[in-house]
Amino acid sequence: MTDLIAKDWFKARQLDDGITHIHEIHVANWLRCNIWHVKGRDRDLIIDTGMGLRPMIKEIAQLSERPITAIMTHSHFDHAGGMHEFADRCGHANEAQIIAAPTATNTVADSGYVRAETFAMLPWKGFSHETYEVKPAPLTQLLDEGDIVDLGDRIFHVFHLPGHSPGSIALYEKATGILFSGDVIYDGALIDDLYHSEAEVLSQSHARLRELPISTVHAGHFASFGQARMHALLDEYASGGLRVGDPETWIAGKMTGGAGGGSGD
Repeated sequence: MTDLIAKDWFKARQLDDGITHIHEIHVANWLRCNIWHVKGRDRDLIIDTGMGLRPMIKEIAQLSERPITAIMTHSHFDHAGGMHEFADRCGHANEAQIIAAPTATNTVADSGYVRAETFAMLPWKGFSHETYEVKPAPLTQLLDEGDIVDLGDRIFHVFHLPGHSPGSIALYEKATGILFSGDVIYDGALIDDLYHSEAEVLSQSHARLRELPISTVHAGHFASFGQARMHALLDEYASGGLRVGDPETWIAGKMTGGAGGGSGD
């Protein structure tokens, strides 16, 4: 691992529909999650918060402009590591205990993905991937199937879509057809074999996605895509493909330029 300290840790790119894509620049593109900032009239959303390695609120000026609700689509380290920064923290009850008392095991930080090769530069002097941990961030509000997140001028419906993890949720805006899917579906090989994953349950969640009229999927990893691509990805997974499998083999393939998802930049 390099000993160089990064000057900037985050990159923010404004999209259409009041949405900004944020990512951790120096986390490997095969691991880093997509952080989504959604502007509303009364308050904003942050959907997933990355690894929590640097203070996102301090480093991205637009995050201090109005009140923010932070939503974790699930409690894995790469998505929930920054939840502790926010006062208003939401997620599903099935993973509330994990983020309240996170460990390397229950946040899957010890599953083989946090390694020296994960980081192109360091977030601070003396950082070691071997001591990385998620900070406790007890949820202030629980979200479940059928709940609504109201930003004043935008309404998102909560879908409970377990399988990747028991508390995985997605947010769907009926007015625009935009879906924030977390890791239920993204344009790359999926993970369905973690300690609390259930492949059969994930397939049932996928069946629900097929029924939604989608304009754009803003996923937990890699590039965004439309409904036709979503259906193609769901079909490939259903036929037995699109699975990460052994992390060592998969990461080795990514390090040598193997297929399985772009950077999402």
